[in-house]
Amino acid sequence: MSIRLFALLALVATVATAQNAPPAPVTAAPPAPVTAAPPSAAPAPAAAASPRQAPQRVVTLDRVIAVVNDEAITQYELDDARSIVVKQLRQQKVQQPPGDVLDKQVLERLITERALMQYAKENGIKVDDTTVERAIQRIAEDNKLTVDGLRQELAKDNVPYPKYREDVRNEIVVQRLREREVDRNIAVSDSEVDAYLATVKSQGAGDEEFLVEHILVVTPEQASADQIEAKRRRAEEALRNIRSGADFAQVAAGFSDASDALTGGNLGWRPAARLPSVFVETVRAMKVGEVSPVLHSAAGFHIVKLVDRRTKDKPAMVEQTHARHILIRVNEITSEADAKAKIDRLKDRIDGGAQFDEMARLNSEDATSAKGGDLGWINPGDTVPAFDEAMNKLQLNQVSAPVRTTFGWHLIEVLGRRKQDITLDRERNQAQLALRQRKSDEAFQDWVRQTRDRAYVELRLDER
Repeated sequence: MSIRLFALLALVATVATAQNAPPAPVTAAPPAPVTAAPPSAAPAPAAAASPRQAPQRVVTLDRVIAVVNDEAITQYELDDARSIVVKQLRQQKVQQPPGDVLDKQVLERLITERALMQYAKENGIKVDDTTVERAIQRIAEDNKLTVDGLRQELAKDNVPYPKYREDVRNEIVVQRLREREVDRNIAVSDSEVDAYLATVKSQGAGDEEFLVEHILVVTPEQASADQIEAKRRRAEEALRNIRSGADFAQVAAGFSDASDALTGGNLGWRPAARLPSVFVETVRAMKVGEVSPVLHSAAGFHIVKLVDRRTKDKPAMVEQTHARHILIRVNEITSEADAKAKIDRLKDRIDGGAQFDEMARLNSEDATSAKGGDLGWINPGDTVPAFDEAMNKLQLNQVSAPVRTTFGWHLIEVLGRRKQDITLDRERNQAQLALRQRKSDEAFQDWVRQTRDRAYVELRLDER
């Protein structure tokens, strides 16, 4: 896997986005170079040449191939994005679709990305340079590299570092859009958790996970009956190709409108509750290697392949940590530097004798502030890795130095530790997390589609 692709996956994983996390964006590149074609024959001596006989220069010019609201997408951008996708398909040993199909797929990704970036700009969502550099540092560390080593790997892939930084910046912007527009509105009720656990128990598949690939043919908002029928026929054509022996990943690259189409539609390993609801029951009933019929949902038409299934073992006894924290978020309102300065001041005040819970009530920027920052008893893996690592190093009643996570800057205090049988609690927590993630995935995909559909788009790809 190239470092460029790893950046996307690492950032998405940080915030627990799975299949519908957006593809790695490709930003505007420098204009295409001007090249001169050599004349077919040697030119006449300069003294004998007349103006009409002077050698002509052939100039390669960029051209606009799409307009998204008031911004242009150029042929150079498409060519650049396509070269990355082709490299990705080769790495995954997926045969690329025909050139015209690939161009349309890549262009659609560029259009969607541009629409999202415009929406973010209109709503004042920005990411400062410090946040971007910290994200890149985490990517390098996850890849067991220094930042300089990351630069060298990017150079091997012919990826300019400034362009890579903008790709990372755009990924963070998209994640903040998701958090603001989708995730904060997701709720899972106790009755939904109860129903999920009852279903799992009745099917005897509590720890079963599925490795699936999918194809999605999207229907636009307020689509006419003719448009819906045309999309259905397209999905059925894709299914016929698969049943005729075509590789599923190749068909996905050529037919699917999902953000993961050009990676073969792979959703990765998921428990049933994190599968899109439209095909979860179908997948449960399938055998490994089987491909579903065309399934219909509000988003469009789906085809799914069950690649594999497995059962996980789960421990019953864990060491829990009782902790509390103070969080200062980094976002479009509070910069990295301002957040760090504020958390440093709070640390100094606590070291000077201020009460941790009082500082949390007055300053912490999450739902625990009303409880003095109390997080309750935490199981291993319940928090993001950076928080977990810092918390596990603390002694009882010790306050950490400022800790940076994807959410912002924290101070952490450990109040107690214990061994606990968490079988039932863990089942409910995992069920709630899985249901929340599934709702989030589906809602975010729908929100991205709506944002794309609302944009004014003028296509010029077929103009010559």
